[in-house]
Amino acid sequence: MRILYAMRTRFHGPATEAFAKFLGRIGEWGAVWVVIGLVLAVAIPDHRREFLHAGLLAPVSIGINFAVKLAVRRKRPVLEGLPPLGGAPSSLSFPSAHTTASFAAATAMTRIEPACAVLLLLAAAIGLCRPYLGMHYPSDVLGGVVLGVVLGLGAPLHFPN
Repeated sequence: MRILYAMRTRFHGPATEAFAKFLGRIGEWGAVWVVIGLVLAVAIPDHRREFLHAGLLAPVSIGINFAVKLAVRRKRPVLEGLPPLGGAPSSLSFPSAHTTASFAAATAMTRIEPACAVLLLLAAAIGLCRPYLGMHYPSDVLGGVVLGVVLGLGAPLHFPN
């Protein structure tokens, strides 16, 4: 709880909060990862199908994430006097869907093209913005990283024509 409180109270200002909210918006439903998958599919046509599949892994992983949320049933954090700086489609917290989707897609894309490892920085930023905004406990983000990496490593990316 101390880490969450620190993340929710330190380094806050209009610009940093706006940036964290922006990261949250682009991470909604894995949208940014679908777009990145489309861009990479056009930019690297030799791996078009693989990047399309990797991009679609983000919204698919949100469904898997929700099944875990339903099993765990952990409620979102409540910090007295510090309301969350965003909304959520559910009151369930563990694991973070933004983080799961981000790490699933970024990991899958890195499997296709190792230079895509730089996308793990975007995935981490999207994950870190969640407790910063008061939407998740840090452990929700860690759970999302683990689930996302497992999905990203295990997802089939190559399908026969």
